[in-house]
Amino acid sequence: MDVQQTSGITAPRDDPMWAREYKAILQAYEQAGGPTAALRSGRVAAVVVSANRVLGVVTVPGVTIRAEPLPDGVQAQIVVAPGVQLEHPVHLCFGMLAETGVQRIIADYVIGAGAQVEFLAHCSFPNARDLRHIMEAEVRVGAHAHLHYTEAHYHGPHGGVVVDAHAGVTVEREGWYFSTFSLVHGRVGRLLIDYTADVAALGVVDLTSMVYGAGDDDIEVRETVRLNGEKARGLAKTRIAVRDHARSRVFTTAEGNAPGARGHMDCAEIVRGDAVAENVPTVIVRSDEAHVTHEAAIGSVNRKELETLMARGLDEDTAVDVIIRGMLGTM
Repeated sequence: MDVQQTSGITAPRDDPMWAREYKAILQAYEQAGGPTAALRSGRVAAVVVSANRVLGVVTVPGVTIRAEPLPDGVQAQIVVAPGVQLEHPVHLCFGMLAETGVQRIIADYVIGAGAQVEFLAHCSFPNARDLRHIMEAEVRVGAHAHLHYTEAHYHGPHGGVVVDAHAGVTVEREGWYFSTFSLVHGRVGRLLIDYTADVAALGVVDLTSMVYGAGDDDIEVRETVRLNGEKARGLAKTRIAVRDHARSRVFTTAEGNAPGARGHMDCAEIVRGDAVAENVPTVIVRSDEAHVTHEAAIGSVNRKELETLMARGLDEDTAVDVIIRGMLGTM
């Protein structure tokens, strides 16, 4: 397809179908909470993908983006040069407008030594009834580099999405990696998160997952943090609410493999109706100077908070939803 490069934006030329699809995927992106103005500006680094079509790429100095279509998705690499400090986040828009199909994203993120960058990823599947989204990611954070990665999903009302997300994260000496995954709008469907992070000396990893399941949604979160270097630090934080007949399972592992390593796992789950929540922590310590802890709380909403909201005129279901969304940080 004929493409053109204008102000860093790569887009097909004179293609009405592209224009319609681009507009529709941006509307879906907005439903997932994405700021469409940033994508349209041409002044921030961005990738826009619909199914296996790369609809747009924006590059800025210090950031290299390569995105190629696959038969069932897209393969992408984003490289941030050493020492680069971006004023604006890199925006990633992945979605599908169809009701059925498969989207596979193979992503490689390389953050150079001393760089500082934020990624905002929004994945939207507003019409999904029988759709699978597969994410296979490798993340490398260089020495003294900082990466904040925020990923928000919107799945529409039907619960017809299967998300299978795998990520391997490597943090080099004194690097920082903070990630937040949220799926709190629309039905979840079936969700599997499987992340593993290896942290070198004085590095930091912070993994946060927030999910709200209903109906017959099925949620499984697997997170492993391996603190391999001296004085490495790691946190795996999970906030999940399930109601109706939904199920959630959280498996967290923290390894203290070096002197001075500090790790913590923090899981809170709210259960409503006939839903079921499960938490299985694993703590492994291989140094007598490492320290790893775990904290979990599973149960109903706080009764005092519920009564306070109901006294202010909310019915019970609405009050419970307010409490849950407050826990998930969506108020």
